[in-house]
Amino acid sequence: MTPRSSRVPQHRVAETVAAELRARILDSGEDFELSPQEQLTREFGVSPPSIREALRILETEGLVTVRRGSVGGADAHRPDEASAAYHLGLALQGARVTLGDLASGLQLLEPMCAAECARRPDRLEAVVPALEANLEAAAGLIGDGVGFTGMARDFHDLIVGFTPNATVRHIVGSLVALWSAQEQTWAQARDERGEYPSEDDARQALRAHRRLAEEIAAGRPAEAERIARAHLAATQAVVLARFDDGVVKVASARARPAVNGSRGTRI
Repeated sequence: MTPRSSRVPQHRVAETVAAELRARILDSGEDFELSPQEQLTREFGVSPPSIREALRILETEGLVTVRRGSVGGADAHRPDEASAAYHLGLALQGARVTLGDLASGLQLLEPMCAAECARRPDRLEAVVPALEANLEAAAGLIGDGVGFTGMARDFHDLIVGFTPNATVRHIVGSLVALWSAQEQTWAQARDERGEYPSEDDARQALRAHRRLAEEIAAGRPAEAERIARAHLAATQAVVLARFDDGVVKVASARARPAVNGSRGTRI
């Protein structure tokens, strides 16, 4: 009888190395740097193919980017709402979840974030100045359909990003990032065909944002939630009138920074 080999399969070695590297990335600070592959090979005492396979595992999870060629290496990335939105979007797209369903979910959750912003004792120092700066920038973009849409979506990002509860912030932020990607794609398509909504529509959206900012500043959570829900339903209706039966598409979700992406956590 041929004796059983005691050698651990390469894929199991790679999974063990990936688990250790994953823990380091998640537990690290923002300035974490992944060691060169040659150094990782020596550190873990495994073969180069095992290290490469471990990095491929982490690459599929969005935790590293492998640079190939003469300048090869790997860069580590801490996950944020953008990566969370991407993986959530894969699940929604795979389940054939429609934009209408995503919109309904946001109508339940996002207005609660507005209420929580209005409850913050530091809202006048931390929240309101950022909202007012966004409103000023958006006013200057009326007439630029795609630009205004992007700035208006940033307002929604801010509301979620200032929500104190981290769990809510990450979950709702992922949904907002998904919806924002769909809406930005819609805006670009409409603008290219000359079908973008009128400047009056943009001004109406801006007025709703101003009212919401005022209610947050005044510390009135119930009214802030009511205005946020009504405004969200109205703006979603414009997109859903054309794409209600469309399935959530994840492809563009990574292209647009989410709440805690390149703009930083706002709690």
